[in-house]
Amino acid sequence: MAVGLKPPETLVPIKGIRLATAEAGIRYQGRTDVAVMEVVHGTRAAAVFTRNAFCAAPVTVAREHLATATPRFLLINAGNANAGTGEEGLRDARESCRLLAERAACIEAAVLPFSTGVIGELLPVHRFGPAIDHLLIDLHSGSEAWMDAARAIMTTDTVPKGASRQVEIGGRTVTVTGIAKGSGMIHPDMATMLAFIGTDADLAPGLLQSTLESAVGSSFNSITVDGDTSTNDACILLATGSSGATVDSVDSDAYRAFSIVLEEVCQQLAQAIVRDGEGATKFVTLEVVEAATTEEARQVAFTVAHSPLVKTALFASDPNWGRILAAVGRAGIEGLDADGVWLTINGVSIARDGGRDPGYTEAQGVEAMAGEEINIRIGLGRGDADTRIWTTDLSHDYVRINAEYRS
Repeated sequence: MAVGLKPPETLVPIKGIRLATAEAGIRYQGRTDVAVMEVVHGTRAAAVFTRNAFCAAPVTVAREHLATATPRFLLINAGNANAGTGEEGLRDARESCRLLAERAACIEAAVLPFSTGVIGELLPVHRFGPAIDHLLIDLHSGSEAWMDAARAIMTTDTVPKGASRQVEIGGRTVTVTGIAKGSGMIHPDMATMLAFIGTDADLAPGLLQSTLESAVGSSFNSITVDGDTSTNDACILLATGSSGATVDSVDSDAYRAFSIVLEEVCQQLAQAIVRDGEGATKFVTLEVVEAATTEEARQVAFTVAHSPLVKTALFASDPNWGRILAAVGRAGIEGLDADGVWLTINGVSIARDGGRDPGYTEAQGVEAMAGEEINIRIGLGRGDADTRIWTTDLSHDYVRINAEYRS
């Protein structure tokens, strides 16, 4: 069950974007599993993809198409990742794009493919044709279209994920709306996820890419469930320009305002992925402060977040703080002075000056660890750099879900 997470009550549509969903039977029966997103002519796109060298066929094809054409359609399927499928997988990804392009009367490179699901199985491309016929008829731009798409792209997710924000730029209201899927195999770079974000702002191509990369760094690349980086990760930002609000300089108030709302949407989606982590019973905010560099802070944070001993203690609500300090100590920070490290959990001072805080009691620790929301704060005593990431515990259900995933 997702930790403190419910489906969004509503999502604000983006002028210039229409969506539709269909049941193609790619893997699942009796539910939608294919979605199409159509964007108006002139829409600009930015993207961040997985850094996994064993990337999936649709990632390769999407990169190729973005380099050669302006997108008009996104074609997304759930249940089959089309990863680990070699040349045949590339042909299948391209064929799915061709089927949509042929019916929509656009060039093949204007279609971007995205897949999520089981790795190592060939994509049943023959199922796309009939689904696409329905999709192109059903395209619409309302809030429910975004919600339907959020449901269609789910795999082991238990809750559809979406977020909207609005801001005034140049006297015009700008909207940013995004949907995402992700639950397991979550770790930078990027977390196993697909995220599709639209805005009606008009941003220059270079600005669009830089602001997306910045937002991803503090959101999707700051979450982890199990330390596994997926083959299929993708985050796409589409700017239709339909609001008439222009963002044309990185030094402008408009850019700063837009960057803030984009980061808010990305962080809400990223945190929703963690809250819906496979088998998760805890939502953990992990802050590392007083580091010499941000990179050092992140190294410590992810070492702690990936420790099976820390994660199982979190699941048991066991204030076994020695496991946290042990993870800090093995994070590989050169010259780390243990006497300068301090630790708090949900505001309770646990350790300082190289040992347990004299005022700490086990009862305080038990109370701090009892809830669903845990804040772990670690000070390194080395500088003024810091970082914040989000993670989960490791439960019996995580093992069960992944053991049964292909069955």
